[in-house]
Amino acid sequence: MPAATPRVRWVLAAATSVALVASGCGSSGGGGSSSSDATKTFSYQSSEPQNPLQPANANEVGGGRIIQNLFRGLVDYNPSNAEIRMQVAESIDTSDAQNFTVTLKTGWTFHDGTPVLAKNFVDAWNWAATTTNNQINSSWFSDIQGYKDVHPENGAPTTTKMSGLVVVDDTHFTIKLNNKVSYFEYKLGYPAFSPLPDSFYSDPAGFGQKPIGNGPYQFVSWDHNSQVVTKAYADYKGVDPAKNGGIVFKMYTTAEAAYADLQSNNLDVMDQVPPSALATYKTDLGDRAIDAPQGAIQNIGFTLYQPEWAGADKAKVRQGLSMAIDRNTITTTVLQGSRKPATAWVAEGVQGYDAAACGDVCKFDPAKAKQLITEGGGVPGGSIKITYNADGGHKEWVDAVCNSIRQATGVECAGDPKTDFKTARAAITGHTINGAFRTGWVQDYPLNVNFLADVYRTGAASNDFGYSSPQFDQLANQADQAATLQDTITGYQQAEKVLAQDVPAIPLWYYRTNSGYSTNVQNVEFDSFGNPAWTQVEVKG
Repeated sequence: MPAATPRVRWVLAAATSVALVASGCGSSGGGGSSSSDATKTFSYQSSEPQNPLQPANANEVGGGRIIQNLFRGLVDYNPSNAEIRMQVAESIDTSDAQNFTVTLKTGWTFHDGTPVLAKNFVDAWNWAATTTNNQINSSWFSDIQGYKDVHPENGAPTTTKMSGLVVVDDTHFTIKLNNKVSYFEYKLGYPAFSPLPDSFYSDPAGFGQKPIGNGPYQFVSWDHNSQVVTKAYADYKGVDPAKNGGIVFKMYTTAEAAYADLQSNNLDVMDQVPPSALATYKTDLGDRAIDAPQGAIQNIGFTLYQPEWAGADKAKVRQGLSMAIDRNTITTTVLQGSRKPATAWVAEGVQGYDAAACGDVCKFDPAKAKQLITEGGGVPGGSIKITYNADGGHKEWVDAVCNSIRQATGVECAGDPKTDFKTARAAITGHTINGAFRTGWVQDYPLNVNFLADVYRTGAASNDFGYSSPQFDQLANQADQAATLQDTITGYQQAEKVLAQDVPAIPLWYYRTNSGYSTNVQNVEFDSFGNPAWTQVEVKG
């Protein structure tokens, strides 16, 4: 999921058990010593959602983190170890990784009191996949048989129902995929696969402003560019009922303002502390400081949909720009050692991570950088701008990256700040920028597939670059149909090598969660997705 500050999760019933190495969480050692009040809310640093709050219409953290608390799908991830766990699903059975039978638990209800039934999943997925509904995550359903009928490459859909989805009865439905997909269960935890109540279809736009979910938290209000208020849902049937009264997602225009509020107890939990506080936040916050592993990466993407960047020779220019960035110095100084230089397009700790994937392209070499840029015909226009969101604490490192490029190659480089994350994302997805842009990715599921197929495959929901490589797509498709999960992972490692040739995005560094919380809360732990264990946060009485 594209991330605001580096972003909308899952026992396998009949398939494979996998050891997940990206499964750390961090907290202070002092939580839990004070009494708590389960009726009180806590506040969290957020950003204005890019789109209405519809489950298939958020692939950034501003909307995604809200949606993942308002809704629950078939499965999600245990925040303590990142293992798949059942939520609405009682079981998901398959013998061939292509045909699946889903059995639902009984007793689940939406926040309007209506039951969560098999048709609520099937109808929601069909609606999300259909072209005319313009859902940003529609491609997540492309594995399902009949997707191309509801989402054709050209022209209008011939139907609004995928043939691969069949409701058997209220608690059972079947899924048939186009081909075997060994990791399909992992994908089912993504918020786009959430169910929708019957009332959604009469007014999808209105629903997006006042969503009705089935998750641990119920929507209360949305004051745009200020906050989204939720409350705990008393009849929630999931395995993770809330230990607090709700979450207030507070929108901030700068990370510095959020940090100031945290220090004065006007904000309870941060997303990430700003770079300006990295050197001091552990001293400032003491045992309330968070330093935890996170399956996330920071990149610089390119506008390959523009003719001047699309030529084969410009791959050399992008390689050269990557080799002009002194990652070691920037992560050590500007980022205070809180990040680790990236050597791949997959985050460290994720299954399938190949530390050598980027090779020389991620090594600082000013002479080679200058040579490659010259061989590639130079940077289009003679200079480059890096678009970023000004509310995310990115200015310092963007300026440092530009200084490194300028000093190493003589190419002029400057940051192009947009007011907030929503504005930056709108410019990126709307293709209204030129050259380069900051883009982060936080795992949606802890496999290299998520960092590769869901970002670099032609037409993928988060392929903001316009990147299209027949070679990458062929290797990815072969990997998807592999007999085992391990074969799939290995296949995607081969696909990743294509990115080292084309460099649609420059890997910069891997994230950690550097955060903290106020004196108002306790039992605050972060998972490898960069999220707090929302329902486990306790508000002191």
